[in-house]
This record gives sequence, structure tokens and C-alpha cells, in this order.
Amino acid sequence: MKKTYLNISNVNIYCEYTLSEKPPIFLIHGFVSSTHTFHRLIPYLAKQFSIIAIDLPGFGRSEKSKTFIYSYSNYADLVIQCMDHFKLESVYMVGHSMGGQIALNTALKVPNRINKLVLLSSSGYLQPANKWLIFASYLPFFHLFAKRHIQKNGVRETLENVLYDHSFITKELIEEYKRPIDEKDFSRSLVRFVRYREGDLPSEQLKKIKIPSLLIWGTEDKVVSLRIGKRLAKDLAHTKLITYEKTGHLLTEERPTEIYEQITSFIHHEGN
Repeated sequence: MKKTYLNISNVNIYCEYTLSEKPPIFLIHGFVSSTHTFHRLIPYLAKQFSIIAIDLPGFGRSEKSKTFIYSYSNYADLVIQCMDHFKLESVYMVGHSMGGQIALNTALKVPNRINKLVLLSSSGYLQPANKWLIFASYLPFFHLFAKRHIQKNGVRETLENVLYDHSFITKELIEEYKRPIDEKDFSRSLVRFVRYREGDLPSEQLKKIKIPSLLIWGTEDKVVSLRIGKRLAKDLAHTKLITYEKTGHLLTEERPTEIYEQITSFIHHEGN
């Protein structure tokens, strides 16, 4: 995998990619996460796909911009610009958690450029932050409050919440999730995210998406319950929902081989 920075929408974006004659697959991580979400899945996917994975602005190794408007619509535009940068006419798209919502927004904008969607424990049906929280985000020291709130539980406790099997919590995993939080401008970008994030796509918008979609969920997901997956499966056309027992929210860590097999089956062998 090549590792580089791209300047997209005046933001420095960290990107990992490998491009060949193989069909391209675009990976989008979730909230307070990074491309590391897919570190166990990528070696499998690389057997059959070209891969593009980015750290979204405000997260991972990407710039913690104090000017970027952190909305799903802008994130989707940035994904499209990344596709343009690599001259990709169309891609398969995988989104985990919040990344699933960004993938869905991208699908609405450029449906002809996404061949199939894979949503892993995708967020769904969340409302925007309440008006008082948005108002508070303009207060001078609110970013310090936000930083304390994120750090309050600690990275290990957060990982225990997203993983069913806690044996997957390694020193490397803790360091990967801790490093961006410790960056100077992380809390300021997080405040801007709270301020500008619109609500998740409502049912009437989801029903406009006709791209074949595969939904994969852990039955023990404490972050985005399987109930959301079942609701998305009803609202999205041409959808298949797969579940795994004894699996939490970070199913890319717990079920990489199974996810790889489901993705390849869905992309190569199904006629939908």
C-alpha cells in the first residue's frame, strides 16, 4: 500500500492506496476513527481489488482543519474529488459506521459512479445535534469541554464498547485510536463537526438509492443496533442483510475474513 497526502478541498487528506488493473474499492471509516479500521480487511481485499482508503478531515492522520465545513454532504463531495484525483469512473464503496452514512450521501450525489454499496454497521436515522449544543459550539472554550468529554472514558473503554471480544484490544490498537485525539486541533475540529453535521438521511431519501447494497452487522453491536440495520434494509432497494453473532460494532477487527468473503460473493457472484 502506498501512503500519501492529497490536498482536497484545501484540506490535507491522508490516503492509503494501491491501484492496478483490478476493480477499485473505496473504504470510508467512521467517527473518531481512521483507515486503521480496515487494517485487517485490506490484505484480503488487495487480492482482488485496487484499494483507496482515506482518513476523513478531522480524523486519523488527516488535517484537523479549522475551516472545513464538517457536513456529510461536504464529506461526500470530498470522496468524489478523491475519485476524480485517481481518475476513477466508478468504484465499489465500503463504509463503516458514520462512513456508511457518508457512502449513502455519495450514492445520492453520483449514483452512476458507485457500482455497489457495502455498509458495515452503518449509522442511520440520527438527528443533527440539538440547537443548544450547536449554540454552545460557538463559545470560546467549548473545544476544551469537548476534549474532556472524549478523553473521559479513555480509549480502552471505548474499544471495549465497540468490540465483543476484548482480546482484540492490543497496544497497537489503543495507540492508533489515541494518537489523533491527542493532536492539538482535534477538539476544535470535533466542535466544528458537532456544529455542521446534518442529520442522517431520512427514509424518503434512502428510498431513492437504487444501488445494490450489502449490509453486514454484529448482533452484539452496542453503538448502532441491529434494529437500525433492519430498518435500512427496508428503506434501501436491492438490499441484503448479513449478521454475525458474538460480534460488536468494530466487525472489521473481529470478522475480516468473513466480511471479505461476503464482499467478494456480493460483488462477483450475485446478479443484483
